[in-house]
Amino acid sequence: MDKRQEWAQSFSKMMLALAQLGFPEALGKEIAKNLGSPKAMNRMTAYLTSVKPRKAEMVVDEMLAICSDVEAWKEKKASEEANAYYNDMLNRGLGTEEDSNE
Repeated sequence: MDKRQEWAQSFSKMMLALAQLGFPEALGKEIAKNLGSPKAMNRMTAYLTSVKPRKAEMVVDEMLAICSDVEAWKEKKASEEANAYYNDMLNRGLGTEEDSNE
C-alpha cells in the first residue's frame, strides 16, 4: 500500500469513528489536518473507539496530546542524530592538522 492509500484509509476510519459518535465532518477534517500522519490518525481512531468521548473538547484535547507526543518524538530523534554526529566528530577529530599529528 502506498502512502496516499494508507493516509486515505486512516482518514476514512477516523472519520467513520467520529461520525458514529455524532461529531461533524468539519471537525474530522480539521483533526486530520493537524494530525497529518496515518499513524497519528490511527491513534486518534483507537482513542475514539475505546473512550467514546461525548464532547468535542475531549476529542480536541486528545488531538493536541497526540500532536505534542509526535513533536516530542521528532525532537528526540533530532537530538539523537545531533548527538551521534557530535560523538562521531569527537571520535574522528575535526579533520584539522592538529588531529592528523596525533
